[in-house]
Amino acid sequence: MPDTTPGQLPALNVHGDALASCSNDPLTGFFRDGCCNTGAMDGGVHTVCAVMTSEFLAYSKYLGNDLSTPRPEYGFAGLKPGDKWCLCAARFLQAHEEDCAPQVDLSATHQRTLDIVPMDILTLYVTD
Repeated sequence: MPDTTPGQLPALNVHGDALASCSNDPLTGFFRDGCCNTGAMDGGVHTVCAVMTSEFLAYSKYLGNDLSTPRPEYGFAGLKPGDKWCLCAARFLQAHEEDCAPQVDLSATHQRTLDIVPMDILTLYVTD
């Protein structure tokens, strides 16, 4: 796990432990460090380490955030089911309310998430 850089909050997960890496392939995170780190510049609060599903990817595309289509000009290969990705906490909560939230890796989900998504909701989606 990388050190906290200027502008980032302490790298702790929702359990108060050191934040685990979410994904290096595809490389995720607001800071593209593989972790769901956040800081003052991360207005979207990209802190939920989620495991993509076809249903969630379709939902996100429907809402205007197409995560599945490759964008080579940005070095983005597109996500597929099973990929882990740092989601905006508010988008995760919205997906929960629409019954299409993906599973989450709590060890890699930043504690800042709890300001937006209650822990009892997160635990409904824990991965094995």
